[in-house]
Amino acid sequence: FICKIKYMYQDLINYLEGIDPILAAFYATMFTWLVTAAGASLVFFFKTMNRAVLDGMLGFTGGVMVAASYWSLLSPAIEMSKGEGFVKVMPAAVGFLMGALFLFVLDKKLPHLHINFKEEESEGVKTQLHKTTLLVLAITLHNIPEGLAVGVLFGAAANGMEGASIAGAIALAIGIGIQNFPEGFAVAMPLRRAGASRFKSFMYGQLSAIVEPIAGVIGAVAVIYMEPI
Repeated sequence: FICKIKYMYQDLINYLEGIDPILAAFYATMFTWLVTAAGASLVFFFKTMNRAVLDGMLGFTGGVMVAASYWSLLSPAIEMSKGEGFVKVMPAAVGFLMGALFLFVLDKKLPHLHINFKEEESEGVKTQLHKTTLLVLAITLHNIPEGLAVGVLFGAAANGMEGASIAGAIALAIGIGIQNFPEGFAVAMPLRRAGASRFKSFMYGQLSAIVEPIAGVIGAVAVIYMEPI
């Protein structure tokens, strides 16, 4: 069984290496979106969930993303960089800080509400948007850089950049997909508990990751056309 999985994985790598990198990034981020939808679909089978279990699932997603962020993004970025010591680390460090600033600005400007917070505790620009919409926007907020990360790695691999590979891009997409599963559930379940229908809860849950394919394509295009410039 393990050998079969290994061959399937290699076939996937070969297939994605042979197609347009922008299309490959789109397929990979469509996968992460569909996994989010799969997680949100659990709302059809449950109405409530133990808070400790939900917290554990969210903690797991955080651990997966910390690992994926370092091994699939920061580490290859540092390896690709020229020079020694601080000079070698500086480009990745600057990019990391710019990404954090980008998300910080979005967090301050985009109206959203975090899971299990009261409606009056919403963040960002004040708005009359419904609590459900604000909750979805909170998850959508950090799905944007997730999609960008996958797209950038596919674009870098297609350009033959040292340290970037299709296998690494696939591993990142799988890591993001794994953490998106409980994330979709974490969005849909509070909506269901608040009285929304199962279908509406599912739709909002999966909708939170719809930005990932869009951001993935943008990331791949950016790398492919920026490198020659």
